[in-house]
Amino acid sequence: MEDIYILGIESSCDDTSAAVLKNGVLLSNVTASQAVHEAYGGVVPELASRAHQQNIVPVVDQAIKRAGIEKEQLTAIAFTRGPGLMGSLLVGVNFAKGLSQSLGIPLIDVNHLHGHVLAHFIHESEDDHTEPPFPFLCLLVSGGNSQIVRVNAYNDMQILGQTIDDAAGEAIDKCSKVMGLGYPGGPIIDRLARQGNPDAYQFAKPNISGYDYSFSGLKTSFLYSLRDWIKDDPDFIEHHKEDLAASLEKTIVDILMKKLRLAVKDTGIKHVAVAGGVSANNGLRNAFHDHARRYGWTVYIPKFSYTTDNAAMIGITGYFKYQDKDFCPIDAPAFARMEK
Repeated sequence: MEDIYILGIESSCDDTSAAVLKNGVLLSNVTASQAVHEAYGGVVPELASRAHQQNIVPVVDQAIKRAGIEKEQLTAIAFTRGPGLMGSLLVGVNFAKGLSQSLGIPLIDVNHLHGHVLAHFIHESEDDHTEPPFPFLCLLVSGGNSQIVRVNAYNDMQILGQTIDDAAGEAIDKCSKVMGLGYPGGPIIDRLARQGNPDAYQFAKPNISGYDYSFSGLKTSFLYSLRDWIKDDPDFIEHHKEDLAASLEKTIVDILMKKLRLAVKDTGIKHVAVAGGVSANNGLRNAFHDHARRYGWTVYIPKFSYTTDNAAMIGITGYFKYQDKDFCPIDAPAFARMEK
């Protein structure tokens, strides 16, 4: 059997990433991050697409070199087609299309969110078998998405519930910004929370039926509480930032886990995974381990390097699709939002 080499390309937001997989085993995973956005407190789309244009060629070149192969050995190219920032996506999409035509190999389009879920199937060696069995539930939490997904097969995913307003990561970033802590807020809040008391403060938790999430009420509650406390003590944030971070993190984790417990109870599926950028959060990881002990779940937590946007997850999704000969036409456009 001939070896299958998949090049994965990810450019949906502000990370330019390329990875090479051989028969589903990861050979290289190279990511260039963009520090330019920190000064603006969020990703600036125009600056992101410019940085992708500078990074895409060296990143792909490094991924192929580190894999120890020539580009002519590639079997197919998998790329993120969406959702994401349109300007950023177009850099990766157009590069993938050009390279596939020059090498005469097929193109495979990947949904960015499916990639996050399938990050659990990235193998670093041939005897690495730590992936969840189908069906499993996946809590997908990132800056732009908070979803509970029932994963029946690599190409059969059903969204059971999702946020009706802000995503969990977005709420963390906005609260971090209000506290003047900087961007991105996730790692900063995570670091401070480890030194704080999670029961120091109470914030509003939404009461929404079913498996859907809402984080806008929490954000408003946090904002108004801070405003009142600062009236009495102008330096309140500086004096209590660890406790504020820990209490905020606990509230968000509680909201996420309550709906996930409900989904596990109703479906009877006890293989439960977490994915997306917020899955790097220590409070959330600890909650997963705690639920495994308390409720008999088998939990799947990705390595830190596979939580944020990376091309390895695009490559493994592409590998599954390649086996089904599920290719993409050259004129397939990028899409910024989920297709209805």
